[in-house]
Amino acid sequence: MAESLIVQLRDGVAPRWMVCNQDGQVLVNALSGELAQAVPLATGRRVVVIVPASDVLALDTEAPARSAAKLAQVIPFALEERVADEVENLHFALGERVAQTGRVSVMVVARERIDGWLAELRAAGLNPQAIYSEASLVPSMPGQLIALIDNDTLTLRAAEGPPLVMPVLALEDAFEMALASQVSQVAGLEPPPLGLLVYAGHEEWEAHQFKVDALRERFTGVKVQLLPEGPLSVLAPAAAGGDAINLLQGALAVANPAQQNWKSWRVAAVLALSLLCLHLGARFFELSRLHKAEAALDGSIQAAFRVAMPGQQNAVNARRRVEARVAQLHGGGGGEMLPALLSIAMARNASPSTVIEGLTFRDGALVLRLTAPDAASLDAISQRLRASNWQADIKGLSASGDGYRGSLELRRAH
Repeated sequence: MAESLIVQLRDGVAPRWMVCNQDGQVLVNALSGELAQAVPLATGRRVVVIVPASDVLALDTEAPARSAAKLAQVIPFALEERVADEVENLHFALGERVAQTGRVSVMVVARERIDGWLAELRAAGLNPQAIYSEASLVPSMPGQLIALIDNDTLTLRAAEGPPLVMPVLALEDAFEMALASQVSQVAGLEPPPLGLLVYAGHEEWEAHQFKVDALRERFTGVKVQLLPEGPLSVLAPAAAGGDAINLLQGALAVANPAQQNWKSWRVAAVLALSLLCLHLGARFFELSRLHKAEAALDGSIQAAFRVAMPGQQNAVNARRRVEARVAQLHGGGGGEMLPALLSIAMARNASPSTVIEGLTFRDGALVLRLTAPDAASLDAISQRLRASNWQADIKGLSASGDGYRGSLELRRAH
């Protein structure tokens, strides 16, 4: 999803939320109220939740080159001596293994705490795809120590190593620990001095300004950025980009949107597949029927060919051979038959009582066997045909009962 609804949960303070795109640009400015009021903005968006840094322990540890599944099983016991509670009561979320150092960042939170957040969110109608600690979203920059003062919590983050989260009352000690943890990239040399960038609200800065000023000489420079709308404006871009450790791992992992959409569309997909199979079955049946019809038609063509072309049993290229035979007949005068019949039909109007008993067509000549009441009727037909540019010859004229019978040979006049 290109957009995210980012919700910040804070102890003793009403939740805040805003909408950002994946580049961290704000699309809906920060709002505050009951969680249920944020539900309409969750439609079609990835839901991301930010939880207090004080509730999540940030660590890192050496990790062998193993698969993610193996690391998830091993690391909780590797950190057993560094956590205050029993491993069974804690939830561990792992970051990516750093190839250069072989270390893995780990976020640790009480199972009861994260279960409580999820229950609260789901009761309001929000189903988060990611939960991030505030500490993991504080930006990091080379050569800078970044400090975020949020109510009673101070988060310090350098370019290397996990963030340090401590009560803001121990501000001086927190800075000393952060500076002491810096390691030089060159053996035997002191680490280079750092600059300091402080993010804080107006009230927090007024309360702790003098303590920070007392540490100015430890840094190459100190910059302060006040946050009138609270820390959400700083944390939201990283949350929208998904660049931090998601606490929803292991048993709490959320299926990605594609998998969720598949579950919701699974029944429809099965029905669509069934319809497709039914359609293909029907097409296969129709194709089989057409093949059978084609075979029957081929048989009929062969039978008709043998009748039309006596003595030729091989029906290969039947159509072409029949067309060649027809063309041959046309060349031999076969094309004159139809015009001759038309002319005879018109000429017979001159003697309607004349009866055509039969006809033959051979070598371009049409021979009619006629019966007429008198010789004049036959002569009238003959004259009408000659007028139509036909050569008409009456042959074998003889008296028969009350009429005359004869043959009329018809050819195209030249």
